[in-house]
Amino acid sequence: MTEEARKARNQTKMQDLNPAFRSRLSKVITDLEAVGFRPRIQCAWRSPQEQLEAYKSGHSQLRWGYHNATTPDDAPDSLAVDMLDDDFPLTQRRQYVLALAFFSESNGLKTGIYFGVPKRMLFSLQKAIINWQMPDETVKLGWDSCHVQMQGLTIKEAKKGRRVA
Repeated sequence: MTEEARKARNQTKMQDLNPAFRSRLSKVITDLEAVGFRPRIQCAWRSPQEQLEAYKSGHSQLRWGYHNATTPDDAPDSLAVDMLDDDFPLTQRRQYVLALAFFSESNGLKTGIYFGVPKRMLFSLQKAIINWQMPDETVKLGWDSCHVQMQGLTIKEAKKGRRVA
């Protein structure tokens, strides 16, 4: 994708995000770009039908997730995105997903890099995130490493309309 198209896509997808999440994610994108990555928001808000399809295909373990959040008047208010490395959209580089986790955590967000990682391996993963510039090729990564979501909010709370600043 051209640089112009990537940036335009990101701007379009950002419009479907919760304002607090959008503000934090914008900083993550800026941080990643500053170190040479080209992050691309692949998916932001999902309709209930799209979420059901993701669930049925095994791309999500939830029938309703942070991607489905809406405002009280049913406008998109997503609390999650899937953000790929535009230079390697089909196979994400380890360094990118570690940097994505690092900059997300630095901005009050979390990623799916932890999804499915056994507790006994979390310390090694956290160490690898901190040292993202020298990626540890042996550390186990979660099954949805490019997923970024708001922190401090359960799915149940988000579904009921609660948001964090």
